[in-house]
Amino acid sequence: MSKMTQSKKPSNSQADNVNRCLKTAIDLLSRREHSRLELRRKLQLKPYAEGVDLEPLLDQLAEANYQSEERYAESFVRSRILKGQGELKIRSQLLQRGISQRLAETAIREAEVNWWDLAETQRAKRFGEAYPKARDEQARQSRFLLSRGFPSHIVREVTQS
Repeated sequence: MSKMTQSKKPSNSQADNVNRCLKTAIDLLSRREHSRLELRRKLQLKPYAEGVDLEPLLDQLAEANYQSEERYAESFVRSRILKGQGELKIRSQLLQRGISQRLAETAIREAEVNWWDLAETQRAKRFGEAYPKARDEQARQSRFLLSRGFPSHIVREVTQS
């Protein structure tokens, strides 16, 4: 008999798999905040998570305050503001990551950002301090700011100042 057939395979009991999922989740959360949806998706990719009911595990992490949708939303909003993104894009990305509409609105409102100033800063950073005079340049700058997620009324004000 070869050594391969003689050696025993390590046991893959359900409890071991749940513990591995828990350890992986804690490792992920120690690096950065994750939404519940992100955490579930990442855990589902692990081979040892197959057949494991992740909902009780995710509940346990939330109850122990390892995972918090509120902290995630606040952290996400701050990081996107620092990247110069507008409120519409930030809200959309939060919803895609499983954050509720109410929580997304709250996190954005509590960030207390002057969106006009942020849009103006992004416009000046990309195109310079001078305001566009030509229509095609106004349109170009407007498209840029709209793609960054700024509302159209702010974009209009910033590009026509």
